[in-house]
Amino acid sequence: MKRTPLALLAASVLSACTLMPHYQRPHSPVPDRWPADSAETAAGATAAPSPAITAPPAGAEGRTVSADQIGWRDFFTDARLQRLIEVALENNRNLRIAVLNVAASQAQFRIQRGTLFPDISAVGSGLAERLPANGAIPLGGVGGSGGSALAPGSSGATTLHSYTAGIGFTNYELDLFGRQRSLTTQAFEQYLAQSESRRSTQISLVAEVASDYLGVLADEALVKLTQETVRSETESYDLTKAMYEHDTTTLLSLRQAESAVDSARASLAQYQRQLAQETHALTLVLGQDIPADLPPANGLDNGGLLAGVPEGLPSDLLTHRPDILSAEHALRAANANIGAARAAFFPEIQLTASGGTASGRLSGLFGSGSGTWTFAPTITLPIFNGGRNVANLDLAHIEKNVAVAQYEFAIQTAFREVSDALSARGTYVEQHRAQEELVTADAEAFRLAQMRFRSGVDSYLTTLDAERSLYSAQQGLVTVRQAELANEVTLYKALGGGWHPGTGSGG
Repeated sequence: MKRTPLALLAASVLSACTLMPHYQRPHSPVPDRWPADSAETAAGATAAPSPAITAPPAGAEGRTVSADQIGWRDFFTDARLQRLIEVALENNRNLRIAVLNVAASQAQFRIQRGTLFPDISAVGSGLAERLPANGAIPLGGVGGSGGSALAPGSSGATTLHSYTAGIGFTNYELDLFGRQRSLTTQAFEQYLAQSESRRSTQISLVAEVASDYLGVLADEALVKLTQETVRSETESYDLTKAMYEHDTTTLLSLRQAESAVDSARASLAQYQRQLAQETHALTLVLGQDIPADLPPANGLDNGGLLAGVPEGLPSDLLTHRPDILSAEHALRAANANIGAARAAFFPEIQLTASGGTASGRLSGLFGSGSGTWTFAPTITLPIFNGGRNVANLDLAHIEKNVAVAQYEFAIQTAFREVSDALSARGTYVEQHRAQEELVTADAEAFRLAQMRFRSGVDSYLTTLDAERSLYSAQQGLVTVRQAELANEVTLYKALGGGWHPGTGSGG
């Protein structure tokens, strides 16, 4: 009995080794810097950005923090949008599923980790057995069929009693070659991968809420713009009708004015439908109805909605993205699985041991001389299994190669997403400025066309064309504002912003 603890101690020391390959992170398949074609960003940086985008937040020492360290509360500065994000984080069902998946993965890891330790159980049992009076037992055993031959025995009936109590473990695998340890590492890496997937779901949810909210603001702006256009067109129609009744304009001009009113009304119905659908989409993302006690809303061009993402970003920021971290943990899990597949080629040693007491009387169960113990090691050496172990090892290597490719593809995809957003950033600034100048020019052209029509110098067709151009330019300005803000949200999401450990404001 004194040697048993020493054997277990030696086994635990030997089980510290594994056959897992040394993990080495694959080389990043993307350049160290973003593509040079985003020089358009630098060219457009001199243009004033949308008033809805403010300067990037600064750190404690006044320096600008990197994108992955900007918490969502710091990036989304609008109070109404912040409240909507809070509601979504509390109620969104996809996020709830992701959280539960993490809990399930953690439980699976704990189950696998339990195999590293013996299952120790305390067992107590009792047995009472009565032998026949003639001292014989049917040859078929107790409870055998009648008519069996009897063996000779003593003349009196006998009742036997036995009682045992003990503690021990059964079929504990001595992990000399690290098979269980490799499987435990694999389960742990899978748990970490699931945790990163949950963080990725959170970032995507925050970005989706922001995008849907920007869509609602854009549709509200378009509805308001179209309502003003309908009112303006109606006033022009009333004026044209009065002029026609006084024979100062033609029936063609009257019908053209009427057509403009009907066209504006049709656009109004379209944008009202879009606003309702965008609102429904936002409600679905929130996981509940939009709260009635939200802070006052700001328009797309009223105050800062977002904080800008800082410039001069190195591409190694991508390693902070949770989807890339998840892919790397999956790669580590596949690497650990190779160790378990290798260990299958070596002997498997299982231990069964117990110690306790045994007695023919319950009162003497713990008396002197009742101690008992058993120790039963078993060793299994694989000799032939039809090539199954070789195939499992080949499969483990293939799965690791697949995980490497998935990891590299995740980096390439992230690099492309950030590159697209950076390239679009400067062009949106320039497009926004040009669209504002177009609106100003079209507004002046419409004013002059109205003056010429009311003075009888020109036909209503010129006024109608000018008004349509102004309306189209105003619609384009709203669309550009929304696209510029949405691109900034996409860039923030693509850089993995807001969830870097230790920021304190991202969670």
